[in-house]
Amino acid sequence: MRGPIDLERLRSALAQAPAGELLQPRRAAVALVLAPMTASVSSPLGVLLLRRSEREGDPWSGHMALPGGHAQPEDADLLHTARRETLEEVGIDLSAAELLGRLDDVSPMRSSDLLVRPFVFWLPAPQSAMLSPEVAEVLWVPLDALASDALRSMRDVEVRGSTLRVPAYVIDERVVWGMTFHLLERFLAQVLAFP
Repeated sequence: MRGPIDLERLRSALAQAPAGELLQPRRAAVALVLAPMTASVSSPLGVLLLRRSEREGDPWSGHMALPGGHAQPEDADLLHTARRETLEEVGIDLSAAELLGRLDDVSPMRSSDLLVRPFVFWLPAPQSAMLSPEVAEVLWVPLDALASDALRSMRDVEVRGSTLRVPAYVIDERVVWGMTFHLLERFLAQVLAFP
């Protein structure tokens, strides 16, 4: 890693948005929300992660994730979906946040007909969350810690009755894996590739 991740580096790395619209029948969006970890000007930057509540029948129950969800007919576009879902899930209003850019669309599973568009937002200060019943907790994780490999390891996770060994970030016993892990990895690779 070449120096700490700061706001100018983020803006430069995300200046070119991927092209194209989603043509999949099922569309969703997530918000990669960034803010300084404290009110200090020199504070390291953090990313907002949430842990989903435990719910019967929900395959992602209890998993770590970014705020987001499925597009609704009333959403003007997927940017609106990301903002609406963040407000609904964690009570953070992104309407005044700086949109730094978006990342390439991803699918949560290789054979899925669902495509997810990740948007990257900047808040000038971390905000307190108001959790919906869908969310058990939120945490701000330092970007530099994610980029340093200190939190990265291989972990066993249970998926639909099977155990898989997957790459993950482990944050105080919380395991960030799957699409969220891969989105964060892509985001960090794009930012760190920029001088």
